[in-house]
Amino acid sequence: MAGGGNRWGLPDLGLGIGLRAPHYPHILATWPEIDWFEIISENYMETGGRPLQVLDQIAARYPIVMHGVSLSIGSTDPLDDHYLDRLAALADRVRARWLGDHVCFTGVGGLNGHDLYPLPYTRASLAHLIDRVRRVQDRLGRPLVLENPSTYLAYRCSTIPEAEFIAELADRADCALLLDVNNVWVSARNHGFDPVDDYLDLVPLDRVVQIHLAGHTDKGSHVLDTHDAAVIDEVWELYRLVMERGGPRSTLLEWDDSIPDFETVHAEVLKAARHRPLRQEVDDVR
Repeated sequence: MAGGGNRWGLPDLGLGIGLRAPHYPHILATWPEIDWFEIISENYMETGGRPLQVLDQIAARYPIVMHGVSLSIGSTDPLDDHYLDRLAALADRVRARWLGDHVCFTGVGGLNGHDLYPLPYTRASLAHLIDRVRRVQDRLGRPLVLENPSTYLAYRCSTIPEAEFIAELADRADCALLLDVNNVWVSARNHGFDPVDDYLDLVPLDRVVQIHLAGHTDKGSHVLDTHDAAVIDEVWELYRLVMERGGPRSTLLEWDDSIPDFETVHAEVLKAARHRPLRQEVDDVR
């Protein structure tokens, strides 16, 4: 595939969905025409048996990207060398195109809270994060692809807007970014900032190698990043702006709760095609 317009020359894989167990039978029976799959890394690091056997079969036919939820890159706990060894081994096994996690922490004191906790956006936490990202990348021998979080609270001590924090992290740690446009919308609603002027305008698109799309739950006073519904029009508009500004990127639809059949999820991500410029159009702009 052609390059995805990022500084590492990582490919635009096209349109994919998250690999989820309810869809295993359909995939193995039909080998659907889908561009690629993203896996939750820990689902296959912590298990053997059938899930890993299914993944091996799928990885033999489709590109695989790994997306983790327990790296805890922002934690003050020491980096977990055993975790990193297993992460690298899985990446080798499935020939992962890239791997990443979230700008967050997931535990402290050796305990995993199994959630993506927000960081304070301060100079001290930025320096801490840059050091840890560099060390993980050196150990893995590849750039980390880090996702912007969805958040529901802000720390009083924060002194840097989130988009500026992540942009500086990407520059100084020389890491890649996964831009979740649904998370941008959710956080903008929850914190009252403009998703374009205060966020997308600040994102270094040459570091974005992947996009996430998802649905959410609007509670009126706040929005929850539930991944249990179709993408709303406002999120599609943010995606269109990213495509217009940066050209096509590997795009994935997340659907993690109340998961419908494979065809429904696949049809939802295929809607992204109407917002993605043709390669020739991108070349003409350049």
